[in-house]
Amino acid sequence: MRRAGKLLAGVMQELGTKVRAGVSTMEIDKLAEELILAAGGRPAFKGYGGGKNPFPATICASVNDEVVHGIPSDSVTLKDGDLFKVDLGIEIDGFYSDMARTFAIGEISQEAQKLIEITEKSFWKGIKNLKAGAMLSEFSKTAQKTVEDAGFSVVKNLVGHGIGKNLHEDPQVPNYFEKGFRDLKLEAGMTLALEPMVNVGTHQTELASDGWAYLTADGKLSAHYENTILITENGVEVLTA
Repeated sequence: MRRAGKLLAGVMQELGTKVRAGVSTMEIDKLAEELILAAGGRPAFKGYGGGKNPFPATICASVNDEVVHGIPSDSVTLKDGDLFKVDLGIEIDGFYSDMARTFAIGEISQEAQKLIEITEKSFWKGIKNLKAGAMLSEFSKTAQKTVEDAGFSVVKNLVGHGIGKNLHEDPQVPNYFEKGFRDLKLEAGMTLALEPMVNVGTHQTELASDGWAYLTADGKLSAHYENTILITENGVEVLTA
C-alpha cells in the first residue's frame, strides 16, 4: 500500500505540471496511463464496472460543474478559469491506491479559489483526530462542519471508501454525519480513501447521459480532494501525500 501510494502521488505530481489552458483532458489521461505503466502498475479505473458500460479511461477528468467520474475527451480543452478535477487510481502487486486533486487553470475567481482551499482543508481537519480507537464519524462530522461553516455544501450521494486488495471495500465513508450513520471504531492497519466532494451551491447532483459523470444539479462549481490513508495507533499516515 505504501508503494502504491508513493507511485500514485508521483504520477499526480507529474500530471500537475502538464495541466494548463489549451491541453485536452484526453492528453492528461494518456500521460497518466503512460506513467502508471512505466512504474510497473496498472490503471485501476480503466475497465472498472465491467458490463456494457465499463469506465473507458485511466483518469476521471471532471471540469467545473462535473463533480466526479468525468470521461476524458479530445474535444474537451482546458481553458483559463476552469477547475479541473483529476481522480486517479493504481494497482500494483495486488494492492490499490486512490487519490484526487482539483487544479486551477489560469486565473480563477475568488470563490473558486476558496472552494479548492476549503475542500482540501476539510480533508486535513477531518483526519486530525483519527487513530486506532477513534470513531470513523469523527472524520465525517469535522469535514462537514468545515465545509458548511465556509458556506459550501457537501455532496451526500458520493462517499469515500475502504481500499486495499480491492479499489472499493467496506466501509463507506460519508463526508457528512446524520442520524442513522453506520459508525465504526477504527483499528490500526485499516486503509481508507477519504475524499471530500464540495459544491458552491446545492449538494444535489445529477448523473450525465454517459452513465458516469455526476454534475451539480444547479450547474455551480464543485471541487474534490482525496488521499489514501493508513490508520495507526497514534494517528494517520497519508500514503498519497
